[in-house]
Amino acid sequence: MSGLLLHTAAELHALPRAGRRAVVMTMGALHEGHATLIRTARAQAGPGGQVVVTVFVNPLQFGANEDLDRYPRTLDADLALAGAAGADAVFAPAVDEVYPGGDPQVRITAGPMGERLEGATRPGHFDGMLTVVAKLLHLTRPDLALFGQKDAQQLALIRRMVTDLNFPVEVAGAPTVREADGLALSSRNRYLSAAERRSALALSRALFAGRDRLAAQAALRARAAAAPASDERASALARLGEIRASADAHAVSAAGAGLPDAVRGAALHVLAEAGRHEPPLALDYLALVDPQDFTEVGPGYTGPAVLAVAAKVGATRLIDNIPLEFGAHS
Repeated sequence: MSGLLLHTAAELHALPRAGRRAVVMTMGALHEGHATLIRTARAQAGPGGQVVVTVFVNPLQFGANEDLDRYPRTLDADLALAGAAGADAVFAPAVDEVYPGGDPQVRITAGPMGERLEGATRPGHFDGMLTVVAKLLHLTRPDLALFGQKDAQQLALIRRMVTDLNFPVEVAGAPTVREADGLALSSRNRYLSAAERRSALALSRALFAGRDRLAAQAALRARAAAAPASDERASALARLGEIRASADAHAVSAAGAGLPDAVRGAALHVLAEAGRHEPPLALDYLALVDPQDFTEVGPGYTGPAVLAVAAKVGATRLIDNIPLEFGAHS
């Protein structure tokens, strides 16, 4: 794989290409989540296509209180993983290759969506992210760019940028990859002690609790939809032992309108318990949002949603999310 390590845009542009080029953008410290993205890119690019993995630790994404120098850099291991997953080339440019004039004076602004959730906690982060993604799209010239759903707000902003600014590239998302215990794969997981990791598992457990509450309410509504519409039919079903079905019909009208709050409540219950662990989990936010703009969904919302969480355990900040679907009968 070392022969496929490229450091300049000129080297990358000289690389022969026949079919579609798919790019996977990373900041290095690759793990199985990245490998899954690369394998997905390989499948979508096809046997005649080309997969390029970028490895670039973007200084614009780090705030004043975030340690750029602490971010792990494991290029040799990254090359091995990328090659094994099916990458044709790894593009690892120096900072002055991406920003030849120093810090760029002209940058992309993430807008209102970039000020919510992660953007509120990390001001300017998404402006730096979009600026480097735009630069790397120009430098790598892909037909397809893949990003992980774990960074759901980032993915939504990239899609919006590509649409708003007419980038000639298809953007695709890949599902979050989790470890066996449910923890979402992240380069930051390596910072967790054994005790901190146990506390961190509350993030995924909270998301799953919210998902399960949604599923339970959907089952309740389905039973209610089949419940009798008249006293006569209710009595007939009750004689068959279906008293619960009759009761569900009365409960569901009250339960349905507050379903988003019920999902939030189920997740918050898990997170509150984790706040009493040792070490405690310090919640930054839990949000149930519309994936189009990352605004909180209201009581009667129907359609796709993202349940997102961010918290610190010790000195390590972690994020996670799951997609949900609120149907008319959820």
